[in-house]
Amino acid sequence: MEKTIAQIEKEALKELEAAPDSESIKAISARYLGRKGAVTRYLRNISTLSLELRPEAGEKANKTKKTLDALFKKALNKLESAHIETDDRIDVSLPGRAVRQGSLHPITQITQQICDIFIRLGFDVAEGPEVETDYYNFEALNIPKNHPARDMQDTFYISNNIVLRTHTSPTQPRIMEKQKPPVRIIAPGKVYRCDSDLTHTPMFHQVEGLLVDKNVSFGDLKGVLTTFVHQMFDKETGLRFRPSFFPFTEPSAEVDIRCVICKGDGCRVCSKTGWLEVLGAGMVHPAVFENVGYDTTRYTGFAFGMGVERIAMLKYGIDDIRKYFENDLRFLRQF
Repeated sequence: MEKTIAQIEKEALKELEAAPDSESIKAISARYLGRKGAVTRYLRNISTLSLELRPEAGEKANKTKKTLDALFKKALNKLESAHIETDDRIDVSLPGRAVRQGSLHPITQITQQICDIFIRLGFDVAEGPEVETDYYNFEALNIPKNHPARDMQDTFYISNNIVLRTHTSPTQPRIMEKQKPPVRIIAPGKVYRCDSDLTHTPMFHQVEGLLVDKNVSFGDLKGVLTTFVHQMFDKETGLRFRPSFFPFTEPSAEVDIRCVICKGDGCRVCSKTGWLEVLGAGMVHPAVFENVGYDTTRYTGFAFGMGVERIAMLKYGIDDIRKYFENDLRFLRQF
């Protein structure tokens, strides 16, 4: 016999101590206690010993076999118990975990609401490029180079002649160049200006509107915008038109609504005036029609524009425009 039973037991224990998992333990058990295992072979070879040595050798071999078998089983049970304790089992008695569903950003929701209102009034949705030429962004809208009105729309320049658009109004001359009257469009989209504070951001969203046809009057403009305000807020919301200036409309007006917070009594939001400015509007300037080849003796029209963030702030009572772009889920989940 090449090895004593004590040597075999010592080697088996050493391998068991280093076994990393249950599969390794099962393999070691087979190597020592299986049909061709080291302990089994030792028992079979006892008959080669002398008669005096056989009883003692057999007793020691059987004792070693029982000891190793018990140790192997104990090690397996210990591993399986640890696995059960750390296993993430599903408790079927617990209520299910609902999957959170995403939702549209509040700016997207308000943009869609605005568009839906004007679509019901017969307007089509038009889109234009965000990177615009100086001509369409300014000159085609009666804002020539070096005109003071450009100071109000300071923007980001790609080159001397290419800018990030300051409003979605450039969509209007682009459409009018391709389409003869009547024209009824709204143009939603991103716009850019060099502003950043509680109520302004360098990138924001606008919806511009344009209607051109025969015999269009300022009264038509007031009727359309009154309908819009009543559908966006409620029928009790009053509005007023204040004279203003825009290079591409004449006459021009700022449109205010009765403060949705204090209902006209005066508060911090409306600076104690009872009114909130929501959009600008006016009759399209004849110079704009001339730039696109429209006959100013046959056609008239009106245009208007509003900031989507401004409408959303009033509708939802939001006091800081920067919340829209901070990606705070606690804020966004409210919508």
